Amino acid sequence: MDVVIADRLQFAFTIMFHYLFPITTIGLAPFVALYTIQAARGDADAARAAAFWTRIFAINFAVGVVTGIPMEFQFGTNWAAFSAASGSVIGQPLAMEGVYAFFLESVFLGVLLAGKDRVPSWLYSTSAVAVWFGSWLSGFFIVATDAWMQHPVGYTIVGNRIELTSLPAVLLSPFAWWQYLHVVCGAMVAGSFVVAGVGAYYLLSKRETVIAQRFVKVGVIVALIFAVLVVFPTGDKNGDEVTKYQPIKLAAMEGLFNSTKDAPLAIIGMPDTHTDDLIDPIYVPDLLSFLAYGNFRAGVKGLSAYATELWPPVDLTYYAYHVMVGLGTIFMGIATLAALFLWRKRLFDTPLVLWLLMLVMPFPYIASEAGWVTSEVGRQPWIIYGLMRTASGVSPTVASGEAVFTLIGFAGMYFLLGFLFLYLTLREIGHGPV
Repeated sequence: MDVVIADRLQFAFTIMFHYLFPITTIGLAPFVALYTIQAARGDADAARAAAFWTRIFAINFAVGVVTGIPMEFQFGTNWAAFSAASGSVIGQPLAMEGVYAFFLESVFLGVLLAGKDRVPSWLYSTSAVAVWFGSWLSGFFIVATDAWMQHPVGYTIVGNRIELTSLPAVLLSPFAWWQYLHVVCGAMVAGSFVVAGVGAYYLLSKRETVIAQRFVKVGVIVALIFAVLVVFPTGDKNGDEVTKYQPIKLAAMEGLFNSTKDAPLAIIGMPDTHTDDLIDPIYVPDLLSFLAYGNFRAGVKGLSAYATELWPPVDLTYYAYHVMVGLGTIFMGIATLAALFLWRKRLFDTPLVLWLLMLVMPFPYIASEAGWVTSEVGRQPWIIYGLMRTASGVSPTVASGEAVFTLIGFAGMYFLLGFLFLYLTLREIGHGPV
């Protein structure tokens, strides 16, 4: 196996497994803060809910830390050439994530786990807000690092090194902010469906009815809000940045092989790179031109306008993007349906909708993972867009066999870790908010 492919497979596996847990911490943190503040004001049911979600949050946080550490080491082991060239830039936000966000989140999570009876009420509620802020701040620094690799700014090239010239340019890049807000909205969809789904499980099981109704109500409302925000404005604006700076990725996402005026939007279809055609498509006429440039008559460049060695893996980029968009549409539909039943005061007594809320819980994670695949695979063949190719970033002294061997080791360890995570989380849900 080629060493570049082996290194990419290892990093893809470790980061996709790790990303499952930040999704939950980012998505659950506001709910932990909400119930903790209510508990500090003397709400007994909220106190039980706060302790319950804090325990689940802590399990996710712990596994996220354990699975995040190997990725940091991979920059030095598998991607030494990339790290040597760009360390001046990517080292800054990554260090800020550890110093400012991680320690803030971990210290105050310890206060939350101590419980409201062991600390003053003001410290208990403040700690929940600090954990919320820390989890979202941590996500920002990580996304800002990736966004710089997608659209490098604030740098100069000195010899073979990329030197940072402006940290504010990196942290305040519109590409970074729209990508970050899109990621947060996706995580909030996941977190809100988890809260609503657990509440639906309790209602269907006819236990913890009062707290379960609170879970379902707040979960559905938040899910509906963020299911809309993940599409507009965050998804739309993030798409504008891709259109402006990564037009080849846009063409791959849409399966557009030939440059077209009045370009249609493909709802479904199967891209064929042998014939440079989209097989059995269903189109919405002119819509891609409008979404990309705000003009139904605008021309959109297809893949054929670029050298084939600059194409990303078209099939994977196209399907990942359409999985993300398709699931996002389904989330809006389910959240709208549940909100309608909630408004009509029939949600808690409608098993079909409760089952939908419970069964949909894993799918926001699939959508978020598909979104990251779209972003990262669609960037290829660049590790730093327009500056360094992925093949140039690998470590010259690491053989493909070493990467494959350690990948197998990671797979075994992460299988055990995933089993332990599911056991602990399901045990907490089984015990309930006691």
